[in-house]
Amino acid sequence: MPFVTASDGTEIFYKDWGTGRPVMFHHGWPLSSDDWDAQMLFLVQHGYRVIAHDRRGHGRSAQVGHGHDMDHYAADAAAVVTHLGLRDVVHVGHSTGGGEVARYVARHGAGRVAKAVLIGAVPPLMVQTESNPGGLPVEVFDGFREAVATNRSQFYLDLASGPFYGFNRPGADISQGVIQNWWRQGMTGSAQAHYEGIKAFSETDFTDDLRAIDVPTLIMHGDDDQIVPIATSAEMAIGFVRNARLKVYPGLSHGMCTVNADTLNADLLDFIES
Repeated sequence: MPFVTASDGTEIFYKDWGTGRPVMFHHGWPLSSDDWDAQMLFLVQHGYRVIAHDRRGHGRSAQVGHGHDMDHYAADAAAVVTHLGLRDVVHVGHSTGGGEVARYVARHGAGRVAKAVLIGAVPPLMVQTESNPGGLPVEVFDGFREAVATNRSQFYLDLASGPFYGFNRPGADISQGVIQNWWRQGMTGSAQAHYEGIKAFSETDFTDDLRAIDVPTLIMHGDDDQIVPIATSAEMAIGFVRNARLKVYPGLSHGMCTVNADTLNADLLDFIES
């Protein structure tokens, strides 16, 4: 399997399919690059080169006991980009991966980034603070940590079968395959990486990163996202990015890239080609 060695020696797994203009994907917590299957297959069939990596401690990347923070996540992504010699890249991030994209573009992307896409993304800041009163109380994330530490398997199954894809909504078209694939990806990763990653996605303030993004940016968010509420994420983030457009998807969930892939893929392709 292809790996790149990060600056601290951590082995990062990546996929690199197709030829043409590169599009790089950054996955959400606690998943892996496999969560982008629907987008990667779609774009490779439309003549693009698609790249995705497993975040450290996730998927097939090394289960190291350190570096589970946004600075390391962004640096690991940069290591993949440098290793492959990528330029003129469209970076697409979902959820935690959206934060990773924001930090990567701000700190490592000079001269290499063409466009950015943030989907159901965590920026600017998830947790409630004095300066972010609309955020989620820290007790929400403490509950995540407790669940990961005590019964991670059941917690992941509950997330996938309930709020992540909106399968807890009346009339939802529930897919056991989607649920099992989410659970599989989560359980492949390291419990320590997932536990410490909760702080990374919930307590990192991306405001300055968003302000530093100077490439065309598309922010995509479902207005029934039960994981990353739109009011304190996308609707705030759009005010910090200079050249950004917000596209809201009525009734769609946090997992819309999978369960509404046809809609998302068409809009993603339109943006890439615009």
